[in-house]
Amino acid sequence: MSTSLAWDERYASGDFQFGEAPNDYLRAQSWRLPPGGRALCVGDGEGRNGVFLAGLGLSVTTIDWSPVGVEKARALAARRGVALDARVADAAAWDYPEAAFDLIAWIYLHLPPAERAAAAAGCLRALRPGGLLVLECFSPAQEGRRSGGPKLPELLWSRAIAESLFAPLEVMEVTEGAVRLDEGPRHQGLAEVVRGVWRRP
Repeated sequence: MSTSLAWDERYASGDFQFGEAPNDYLRAQSWRLPPGGRALCVGDGEGRNGVFLAGLGLSVTTIDWSPVGVEKARALAARRGVALDARVADAAAWDYPEAAFDLIAWIYLHLPPAERAAAAAGCLRALRPGGLLVLECFSPAQEGRRSGGPKLPELLWSRAIAESLFAPLEVMEVTEGAVRLDEGPRHQGLAEVVRGVWRRP
């Protein structure tokens, strides 16, 4: 299993491991986002998604367990001239504020089942009525591909897992299938993912 130290080493290479541009699926959902709302990005690494949302005018908090990644996120925000509240935190153990966010972005955060459930419960608590949760993660069909993703099968998502964890939310859309990734050196090529948008009633 990956550790924060392992991610520190990856992020310390100098390059942005997943690029500086936001995730394509998150960007495609920008028409749904509330202007001037509050957003949370869990497991945001070097900050590409948080910085993108801040550039849209949202008040953004990002959390990641890698101090190196968080420092790179802060630097990217400064370079882009946007405000970003980037914090070092474990998504499975963070004290999620109740009903605090209009948007939660869960992009390629892969955790063991118990930790994944804990983080999902925190996100449910933190999402305001009417708020959106946007997810993209690798599915079991990604096993063996070189386009990215965790090596341990239990870290992968499925549509059924997503629908179970986010059952209290209204499903706006959810799909499981192939996409082509072009996100820095670590996400390149054809990949199998779960994507979805949920809304707090």
